[in-house]
Amino acid sequence: MAPFTSQELRKGFASFATGVTVITCLDEERNAHGITISSFNTVSLEPPLILWSLKKHSRLMPWVEVGKKHLIHVLERSQESLAMHFATVKQDQFINIPHQLAASGLTQIAHCVAYYECETVSVHVGGDHNIIVAKVINLKNHPEKEPLIFARSKFLGLDFTENQPN
Repeated sequence: MAPFTSQELRKGFASFATGVTVITCLDEERNAHGITISSFNTVSLEPPLILWSLKKHSRLMPWVEVGKKHLIHVLERSQESLAMHFATVKQDQFINIPHQLAASGLTQIAHCVAYYECETVSVHVGGDHNIIVAKVINLKNHPEKEPLIFARSKFLGLDFTENQPN
């Protein structure tokens, strides 16, 4: 038996600050779906790889398997409501959400800090989650925007102007 409870582990994990992303993908009928993910990480520059994880039994899993494309959105500091919106399963997720279709046909949410269009290259089992490794095939970055941060079960923002050299 572990020397800690799952609740204690969850609180411990919450001490690690992370960015907040929404991942959009398409089902077989090309309907858009999205989910909030904070388990996002860079892997490699050559080739350009990222990873993120998704519950093994998520309804989105069939649409992000190897060879499938998805769009990762790094949320902007003011987009807390978007993070909460995509954190729960619902029908017609994109009604009243500013978005457009990217050239790839994937749904792109407006006003994010960065966008990574990816193709899944491998999926690994990691306990109760699958770890998705994906190749970045296109990206857009808006460095003037500030990212949304999540730590200790709260949304935060960073002020990048404070410690800038004069």
